[in-house]
This record gives sequence, C-alpha cells and structure tokens, in this order.
Amino acid sequence: MASSEHSDSDDGMDEFMDKFKTQRYKNAFSENNWKEEFDKIPMFMKKAPEEINPQEYPELACLQSIIHDEDRPPEEQAKSLKDEGNAYFKEKNYQKAVVAYTAGLKKKCVDQDLNVILLTNRAASHFHLGNMRSALNDATAAKKLKPDHLKALVRGAQCCVELRNFSEAMQWCDEGLKVYPTDAKLRELRAAADKHRRAAERDARKAKSKEKKLHGEKEALLSAIKARGIKLLQPAKPPQNGSDSEDEDERSSAAIAELSLDGLSSQEVTGAQVCLDEEGSLHWPVLFLYPEHQQSDFISAFCEKNCFIDHLAVMFEELPPWDADRKYLPQNLQIYFEDEQKETLYQVDPEISLLKILQHKRYFVKAGTPSFIVLVKGSSYWKQFLSGRKINGL
Repeated sequence: MASSEHSDSDDGMDEFMDKFKTQRYKNAFSENNWKEEFDKIPMFMKKAPEEINPQEYPELACLQSIIHDEDRPPEEQAKSLKDEGNAYFKEKNYQKAVVAYTAGLKKKCVDQDLNVILLTNRAASHFHLGNMRSALNDATAAKKLKPDHLKALVRGAQCCVELRNFSEAMQWCDEGLKVYPTDAKLRELRAAADKHRRAAERDARKAKSKEKKLHGEKEALLSAIKARGIKLLQPAKPPQNGSDSEDEDERSSAAIAELSLDGLSSQEVTGAQVCLDEEGSLHWPVLFLYPEHQQSDFISAFCEKNCFIDHLAVMFEELPPWDADRKYLPQNLQIYFEDEQKETLYQVDPEISLLKILQHKRYFVKAGTPSFIVLVKGSSYWKQFLSGRKINGL
C-alpha cells in the first residue's frame, strides 16, 4: 500500500516536471529584458527614474509614499528627504537634489542640525549647478543657524571666490580659521582669495591709469582741434516729439559749436581716429569718394601739413583697375567738399594743405573723418555731376 502511494506521488511529480519543461512561468523575467526588469526593483536599481509611474515602478512608488508620509513627524520626513537628496546628489542629478532638500526645509523641523545639513547640501547642489548666488544664500543661512559649521564656512568662501568677491571670501575664511585654525581647505581658500584680490586691485589700478591717460590724450586732442578752429559735426540725436525743423537746426548749430569726444567717432566706422603726434601735428583719417565708379580710397593718417597732391600722386601712380578709360591721372583730377547744409560744393586747390581746408568756415568734420569728392575734369560725368549745383572756389 505504501509502495502504491509512493508510486502515485512519484508519478505526480514526474507529470509536474514534464509540464514545467513545456510551459513557462507566467511571471518570469524574459531572457531579452531581464536587466531592465531588475532595474525596476528598488534594491537593484543603479539610478532612480526621473518620474515615478506607480504602474511601472509599484515597489518604488510604495517606498516613496512611505518617505513622504505626512503622518510622520516633520523631523522624520525631513531626514527622509535629505537622504533622497543625497542619493540624487551622488548621481550628480543636482536639480533633483535641490528639489528634495528644499522639500525637507519646508518641513520646518525643530532639529537645527538637520536644517543646517539640508542648507549646506542644497548650497553644494546649487554650487555644482553654477547658481553661485543661491549657493551663497544657503551657506549664509546655514552659518546663521550654526556659526561654526565648517562646510557652511568653506562653501560660503568658495561661492565668494567664484563671484569674485575676494575680500568677502577672505572674511569667510577668517571666521572659519578662528574656530578651525589648522583647516587646510580654509587656508588654501584664503590664500587664493588674497592672491585674486591683489591681482584684481592691480588690474583696477592699471585700468584707471590707462583710462586717465586716454582721457588726457583725448582732452589734448580736443584742445588741439579747438585751437585750430576745426568744427566737428556731432552725431545726430533723434528729434523729440513736437519739435519742428527750426528747433532741429538750432540743436545742430549748438552741436557744431560745442566740441566733444562724440565728434571723434570715426574709429567705430573706419577703424582709425585722428591722433596728435609728438610734434603736435594732427593726423586725420580721410576718405576720397569717386562717385562716377562708386569707389573710394581711405587714408588712415593724413597729416594736416600735407597737401592733397602729395597723396593723389601716390594713389594714382598706378591707375586703378576700375579706371577702364585711363583718365584718373593726378593732373586731371578735381577735388571738392560738400556743404550739406547749404547744398554747396567747394572746389579744393590740390596744392593746399589739409589743415587749410579743415579750417574753412563751411567745412564740418563728420564722424571724425574728413571726406572729399574726386572727379575727372572735363569728363561727361563731371559735367553731369556739377550740373545744377552751386559751386564755390577756395
């Protein structure tokens, strides 16, 4: 009888094993995705998911609900959130860490040591995110709760260095060194802050000296221009509401009458600016315009003592490629400047120096760059260009 029961039991097991070999366990992991399935189990997770879906991560959702259980004391909730933030911090997910630490601080627990940890940890997260001002605010708040907290003191000093507040960084270090006189990090930070502070002060002195020198040079330049009676046309200002043309003319005249650095703005346009040499001579950037061919020449430093013919002889020693008719010879050229206000052209004697032209009562230097129109005398374009225009000789 016993033998029969034993035989039946064996037969049943054999049947079960045969069935197990042919049918898979319904809840078993797939051979293809077992790693992904393991990664959904909190114990085996290598990294927490960005968003927790209860259906996809039921165990993790359960753990999270325990962590955030509002029925627990605030201290327990804050500690759980601190641990959650630390986990994110280790994963270098600093934004998530900030959220967790912030949530912990919002619990307003009475454990000030825990609050200090939450603040310093959030400061560290902000620091790694590059939010130096927020990190400094957290370090300051932590120091207020616990003035001798080493991490808060170190973090505050680091933030001040990054914000280039070197003197303030040294103050943070000095406060810390009173409590921790041998701390290597505080000593290192103080030395670095002091070095940066001295370098910044040196750079500031150099910049101030350079600015003072440049200002002196510009003032000397303006004095030289004023002494010669040269008029600078200031950049036009936008008209105010309700202004009429007469008011604009008055403002234009006032701008011409008053010399200022605004009238020397050619450097922005041409890359050159009038300068005063050691002998007291002015060198101007000068523009020659050839309207017939829509071409131009630029002289970066035309000495005021030089005559126009001196430059024209060099410029047209070899005729330019756009002069197909080979007519732009120095002896064929006529030079003019335009008085836009009176709509008048003034012919310039090429044997006259630049200074004499700039001192003419109707010449105004526009944008710091004197400009002149060059035409070929007797050409068809010359006749067309001058036709109907008022022309005065010098």
